[in-house]
Amino acid sequence: MRKIVLSAFVVLILHSCQNDKTESTDVQTSAITQRSCATQDVLEAQLKADPTLAIRMNEIEAFTENKLLTGKLVKGKIQIPVIVNVLYRTEAENISDAQIESQIDILNKDFNAQNADYKKVPALFAGVKANVGISFVLEKINRKSTIKVSWGEEDPMKKTASGGIAPTSPTKKLNFWVCTIGGGTLGYAQFPGGKSATDGVVIDSKYFGLSGAANAPLNLGRTATHEVGHWMNLKHIWGDATCGSDLVDDTPLHNTKNFGAPAYPHYSTCKGTPVEMTMNYMDYTDDDAMYMFTEGQKNRMAAVFLPGGPRAAFGI
Repeated sequence: MRKIVLSAFVVLILHSCQNDKTESTDVQTSAITQRSCATQDVLEAQLKADPTLAIRMNEIEAFTENKLLTGKLVKGKIQIPVIVNVLYRTEAENISDAQIESQIDILNKDFNAQNADYKKVPALFAGVKANVGISFVLEKINRKSTIKVSWGEEDPMKKTASGGIAPTSPTKKLNFWVCTIGGGTLGYAQFPGGKSATDGVVIDSKYFGLSGAANAPLNLGRTATHEVGHWMNLKHIWGDATCGSDLVDDTPLHNTKNFGAPAYPHYSTCKGTPVEMTMNYMDYTDDDAMYMFTEGQKNRMAAVFLPGGPRAAFGI
């Protein structure tokens, strides 16, 4: 297990996504060709607005570390009810039920090692590749017409007062907001420990589900897989710092984020020059270049659903 100082945890997680956005002159139609995640930007703003959040997150990290050390992890399947809130100004933004259902199907495959590309995991990582064992059930789709061109990253889409849709039972259901975010951001999630009123995952409508060739190479629904990983307490694989720790013991050290589809093996210059796990869902590679979680990531995610954990209300 990589050693950390728990009180430094929140400091560590403030370093990601700071300069990871692809600028777009037209937030409605411009294609984004590199992954961008605003999860840490949103977290930094939340920490400034609520000083008690840092305390809660450190407590969650201490809880997680304890469960990993004692081996007290979830046994059996976890099923997550899903609410999808669609905010649309144009017909294209009002994505179809079929596209929404395709995203749920992708999540179920990716979190249960049923994705076709899972078989591509290199032999070097075969011993740590994981079937996470978490499934997702679409419970309801809410739709709302809006005049907003884009929503930004300060959670307005989650508030009825700002024209959005309030979350449905966020302590027991995973809420997605699907809308045009703007600024080149594909999506973001709220880490465990944040306020219930803003809990969930936001995905730009162009990158939710199987969204068509026009949105390639980010059109296969892996943005949601990545962001749900954050929602379940996973950090980026490069630890949000040069050769940083993602708090998982079976992922190799990465120099930094990777884009596109790096040729294998892609070596790190970090200590030991390990082969980077560029195909991990928590990197920034293209949708068709990411296809695995590890056992360590599985255990870290499982811990949040244990009794006393931040998502225990979802039940076992």
